Amino acid sequence: MNTKILHIKIIHWITENIPQQRLIILLSALIGVVTGLAAVLLKNTVHHLTNFFTGTIYQHSAFWLYFALPFVGVLITVLFVKIFVKEDIVHGISRILFAISKKNSHLKSHNMYSSIVGSSLTVGFGGSVGLESPIVLTGSAIGSNIGQWFRMNYKLTTLLIGCGAAAAIGGIFSAPVAAVVFALEVLMLDLTTMSIIPLLISAVTATAVSYMLMGNGAVFSFTVMDPLVLKNMPYYIVLGFFTGFISIYFTRITKYIEHLMDRTGKIYFRWDKTRKCFVREAITGKKSLIFQRLVIGSLIVGLLVFICPPLFGEGYVALQMMLSGHSADLLNGSIFSAVKDDETWLLVFLSLVLLLKVIAMAVTTGSGGVGGIFAPTLFMGGVSGFILANVINKIPLFWVSDKNFVLAGMAGLMAGVMHAPLTAIFLITEITGGHALFLPLSLTAAFSFVVAQYIEPHSIYTSRLAKRGELITHDKDKAILTLLKTNKLIEKDFLTVHPYDTLGDVVKCISQSPRNIFPVVNDHSKFIGVVLLDNIRDIIFDPEQYEITPVSELLTPAPALIEVNDTMETVMGKFEKSGAWNLPVVENGLYIGFLSKSKIFSSYRTMLQQNYGE
Repeated sequence: MNTKILHIKIIHWITENIPQQRLIILLSALIGVVTGLAAVLLKNTVHHLTNFFTGTIYQHSAFWLYFALPFVGVLITVLFVKIFVKEDIVHGISRILFAISKKNSHLKSHNMYSSIVGSSLTVGFGGSVGLESPIVLTGSAIGSNIGQWFRMNYKLTTLLIGCGAAAAIGGIFSAPVAAVVFALEVLMLDLTTMSIIPLLISAVTATAVSYMLMGNGAVFSFTVMDPLVLKNMPYYIVLGFFTGFISIYFTRITKYIEHLMDRTGKIYFRWDKTRKCFVREAITGKKSLIFQRLVIGSLIVGLLVFICPPLFGEGYVALQMMLSGHSADLLNGSIFSAVKDDETWLLVFLSLVLLLKVIAMAVTTGSGGVGGIFAPTLFMGGVSGFILANVINKIPLFWVSDKNFVLAGMAGLMAGVMHAPLTAIFLITEITGGHALFLPLSLTAAFSFVVAQYIEPHSIYTSRLAKRGELITHDKDKAILTLLKTNKLIEKDFLTVHPYDTLGDVVKCISQSPRNIFPVVNDHSKFIGVVLLDNIRDIIFDPEQYEITPVSELLTPAPALIEVNDTMETVMGKFEKSGAWNLPVVENGLYIGFLSKSKIFSSYRTMLQQNYGE
């Protein structure tokens, strides 16, 4: 039996025998299990690779490996992507938002595994990025492909993408509530009964799978040790402002570095023997560009990691050191190791780490590595909190908990960079195993978010799409307009006339057509103009004009022309600018039909009910 026919029969049997809501519940649980297993596989792979390399480095005092390993990891990643994937897989969450916005929520099947492989190689070998974005892309791709396999509509496929994203966060952090909030806040899914239950099932299922296989060995966990001091609340507001400005630094430096990496290799200088000087030339070969970015980027990352070993990998080990009171050990293996016991030098070193982490992250991805900004955000937030707490504690009569500030700083930077304050609050609350810090976390996250959003209106995830006009997940009207296809709404029952026809020919068309617009085309179907019934109403009852008045004297130009490939947003712009209710559609000047504003509105209402109604 043909595979396609078998697929159709299976889908038909399932949809006929299982009610839709029950099917969504079952699929959300399935997505949770599969994504949870993927999260465990990814975390364990990177954990063993990192432990092997760092153990080798310290056992043999081979600190030069800090310089070489990131290059090897990115090199293998680039080869994997170019040979097997043949498509860019960086910026996982931005790719999900783009798929929801422009691709009917369809993600390619290779995204179910390619990001796991790429990020394992990049991060395992010391690339200064995180695993969360790749696993979120993996989970979302699993949800999307299941939705496509069951031939679900846009609304349900998008919901399954959200289930995959929630399962990914739940599986990697063992934080199901934060996982659900992440799907709602970052992917901007609608908060309805139909969406919240599947999201929660996926998140809880993935968390259960992760906990059964890894126990407390989730990506990051810590128990609050220092009690909350209410009189220190104002300092958490100060931390909010501090992390807000660090968030702006994070976002802008990331975009700037990515821009520089994109240009790297496009221009180079060669020695001209004739002119006896260096000449600037452009490289046109794609492979040369990739190779130069790889070499330059990897060398920069290797140098940064060599100078500051805490930049190696995700950074969670460094966070654990700060939280456990072993912050001085962060200087081990660095050029600052001789002054590790000096608190001032420790703060200088951590400030350097804070400034360089975002550069190392952006260069890692810019040179071809695969990873996300989730872990670097938490890392920089923790370092920011630790630095500020120690600065405050140097002032007489002042004291704050550096451990609590590390955790609050993580929430603050996540809120500012991702524009996701609720996700930040619930995530840090869950991974600390208690609610003692809920109030200070909320203060820091809220003020950081306000500061960052005021200066950077879009998050690190959405800024790229917003710049290209491709961000519609945060705008329901644009989302529906994108789903409406121009060529599906064209009306072709308008009777055409020619410029050499007469008024009598037009009158015959009027008697046969329910329309009051008559497009004028030449013998090659090229659109010339329109004859409007309202414009000839005063002469259509004068038979003497029938044979002597040509159409060329009756036609008027159209107020605007719609190209058959115009987006619906462009179409609505032309309707608004022209003030017309009907506009002709052409393809390379040839007449196709008409678009009616009333039909667009009717289709809009139908699509709105299908995709966002209960």
